[in-house]
Amino acid sequence: MSTTLNEMLAVAHAAVPKIGPAAAADLVKTGNALIVDIRDGTEVAASGKAKGAITIPRGSLESRACPSSATHIPEMRQDRPIILYCAGGNRAALAGKTLLDLGYKDVRNLGGFRDWVAGGGEVEK
Repeated sequence: MSTTLNEMLAVAHAAVPKIGPAAAADLVKTGNALIVDIRDGTEVAASGKAKGAITIPRGSLESRACPSSATHIPEMRQDRPIILYCAGGNRAALAGKTLLDLGYKDVRNLGGFRDWVAGGGEVEK
């Protein structure tokens, strides 16, 4: 049986808890969390990214996040809190659900980059 995008988004948003910018910044400082920008390179180049975030385009997430992949990024650890954001929050939710499926234990959805900026989050080019 097939599913729709809206159904996929509903499942992803239900599985991946939201986190606000202030709580995200605190979790990075106190909980060794990693912020991951899953927008593509042109989006990041145009606006910058959250200070300290790593960039993994959504299309590369599985290969960068899976520990057994040859292109795994060492900062991506299943025992580490992971905070995702994109432009509006939907890609971050879908990416978060993917990470949960890959065995990650603590994944949060920050929403969109604009949420980070509106919440006073620091930005780097």
